[in-house]
Amino acid sequence: MERIKEVIVVEGRYDKNTLAQVVDATIVETGGFSIFNSREQLQFLRRLAEKRGLILLTDSDGAGFVIRNYLKGAIPGHQLKQAYIPDLYGKEKRKKTAGKEGKLGVEGMRPEVLLQALRRAGATFEGADAATGQRELITKADLLDKGLIGKDSVEKRLRLLRKLELPEHLTPNAMLEVLNLLMEREEFLRYDGTA
Repeated sequence: MERIKEVIVVEGRYDKNTLAQVVDATIVETGGFSIFNSREQLQFLRRLAEKRGLILLTDSDGAGFVIRNYLKGAIPGHQLKQAYIPDLYGKEKRKKTAGKEGKLGVEGMRPEVLLQALRRAGATFEGADAATGQRELITKADLLDKGLIGKDSVEKRLRLLRKLELPEHLTPNAMLEVLNLLMEREEFLRYDGTA
């Protein structure tokens, strides 16, 4: 089992239980929307972020993005990494019916999908060598050149998100952040817009 330095933040206890079987890490749950009403919990997350850094790993549905965006606004960006699971449709084994959007949450993901999401987010795996050197980043101008932002860009953006197995709720800014984690600028510039 791989050990991760950062603290991973998930929505609930079933997410926590699933992830604890995949990685050796400190995993903290928000209790879903209860994070909005708990100053103590938010202060606790801020302290953890300052000391070790956080990785947000919420479900890819609308509710998961509400929680993610709240924490993104409450914690300094340099202390926060974003891990995204793909939009996979289905129902978790313990539930009688699928969720509102019909998407599997963190608890319904296979271990390899969770590990891939954490790697894509830039999680610090114990024993891994730190990357060295500067690399050229993908910019908003690059997104505009590829038609991924601006007029009539929604369908192209969704096509790219599906191709990369990322959730459809990603904003253009979040997508830019993830693209810079996933690929080199040169690789992105070769993308022709097809699925």
